[in-house]
Amino acid sequence: MSEERSSQGGEGQNAAFWTPLFLAWLLALLATAGALFLGEVMGKAPCVLCWYQRIAMFPLVLVLGMGLFALDARSVRYALPLAGVGWGIAAYHLLIFWGVVSKDLVPCGKGSSCADAHVQMAGVVPIPLLSLAAFTGILVALWVARARAGRAKA
Repeated sequence: MSEERSSQGGEGQNAAFWTPLFLAWLLALLATAGALFLGEVMGKAPCVLCWYQRIAMFPLVLVLGMGLFALDARSVRYALPLAGVGWGIAAYHLLIFWGVVSKDLVPCGKGSSCADAHVQMAGVVPIPLLSLAAFTGILVALWVARARAGRAKA
């Protein structure tokens, strides 16, 4: 009888944990698809900072997807550092784009520049801003998932 109650309660708690984890995975999937579309279809070569952001974003699709499939709360623990590092790089990239950071501190060498005007979607929205928004949404969703998973243990 007690096993029935714990499994019923566990399913509700898993559903509460699953929803923000799914949202984080969906954001990572859309950001990854968008980055691949920009590079492969539209032919926009990524700059050095864009590559670093991709390095942080692309594994999130796999880590969060596996966490969803197995309903494993540990996936949040593995995804938070990736999303945090990606957020920091995206924020720095945006500061470079807006001209807040000195040109001497720009890591771009050969290839695309991190501050060029072609780093905008439709000539209006900077791509680093889209990246920052994606990483912010992922971080918020992961914090909610972690909080709900912590409540499930208590």
